[in-house]
Amino acid sequence: QVQLVDSGGGLVQAGRSRRISCEFSGGTFNMYVMGWFRLDPGKERELVAAISGIGGRTYYADSVKGRFTIARDNAKNTVYLQMNSLIPEDTAVYACAAKPPPYGTEWYASPGYKYWGQGTQVTVSS
Repeated sequence: QVQLVDSGGGLVQAGRSRRISCEFSGGTFNMYVMGWFRLDPGKERELVAAISGIGGRTYYADSVKGRFTIARDNAKNTVYLQMNSLIPEDTAVYACAAKPPPYGTEWYASPGYKYWGQGTQVTVSS
């Protein structure tokens, strides 16, 4: 059974950076598209970034493009989200998710993410 464990959240000042991680186990990591979602109470769940299995393709939401970078290390079964130039509006619980094949026409899109991490809170202070 696939399991995902998120880590690295915390309190960070606006303008600073933070890297969060997601460790994958229980499956063949490079078969899964990995995504990072932002969960904010009162708002719709937002896919902020995704990366293909081998890592050749990435997707970013407009709200984070140019500031966030998703990367994966298939040798370590880990996916990262490097968040730079953080703003208070980035405050949320961030959860990683794994999407098995078939990926569909839009390889990064929901639905299709079957496994979820527990989430890690990132709070950006102004």
